[in-house]
Amino acid sequence: MISLILILLASLFFTGLVIWTKSITSGRKGPGIFQPLKDVLRLFKKGAVYSKTTGIIFQVAPTIYFASVMMAIFVVPFGQARGFISFEGDFVFFAYVLATGKFFSIISALDTGSSFEGMGASREALFSMFAEPAFFILMGSFALLTGHSSFQGIFTAMHFTTKFSYALGALATFVLVIIAMVENSRMPFDDPKTHLELTMVHEVMILDNSGFDLGLILYTTNLKFAMYGALIANFFIGAIPWYLALLVFFGVQFVFAITIGLIESFTARFRMSHNAQYIFALSSVSLLIFFGVLLVLGKFI
Repeated sequence: MISLILILLASLFFTGLVIWTKSITSGRKGPGIFQPLKDVLRLFKKGAVYSKTTGIIFQVAPTIYFASVMMAIFVVPFGQARGFISFEGDFVFFAYVLATGKFFSIISALDTGSSFEGMGASREALFSMFAEPAFFILMGSFALLTGHSSFQGIFTAMHFTTKFSYALGALATFVLVIIAMVENSRMPFDDPKTHLELTMVHEVMILDNSGFDLGLILYTTNLKFAMYGALIANFFIGAIPWYLALLVFFGVQFVFAITIGLIESFTARFRMSHNAQYIFALSSVSLLIFFGVLLVLGKFI
């Protein structure tokens, strides 16, 4: 329950920090860090408009998408404190409950009958499919290393005591950061500010959403970023006192948001035709972690 509250708090300023960083690096003052939250609240006050070509799937998909992310957050622990839901193999539940929300987002875009939204849905499905192996190889490697298969067991058993273990932690952080950017369709895989439907991914999928539904989708993106930031923070919290754990948690969230802003400021967007190759290559980094774990355990023959 503690992790849920902390992730909700982090989600209030995360996207605002990303936008603030991009503004500073481009020499602009930019909006306040709570402006994205104000935009979401403004959308919550508006009613949704539905096209006659859409059905019930389009109407319920934003709620299911939000609910899937909330269910995934329930699994995330905070240091030694278990998540609201915790069991052996819960990282598999985490991945596939997120996939359920992604599935409904995809078929919601298809339900509109728009060829542009169908194109974005196709790209979203492809990119998520290639990011999934990297996550499972990563978590499977740490499950092998620690002997636990739950998030809470893995994170509490992780001990960074050698240079090699720090290298594994750095690689794991890199993998989770890139997965978060892929899952939220951010630069350099997608440009959330583009207005050209031919090159959009997530943004073109939600062109027909409006009002409360659009606000729910935008806020869910903030939650997903904060959720991945919480996973990264758990790698470094371990068994430290709770007050230091809080500092580590919000420190990681802050650095994570600043890093996303810097990447989006100084990195050009990848060519759309090469995105799948770059994302699938992320599995190679996870395999390096896997081989590193085998070396630590002495299981290389």
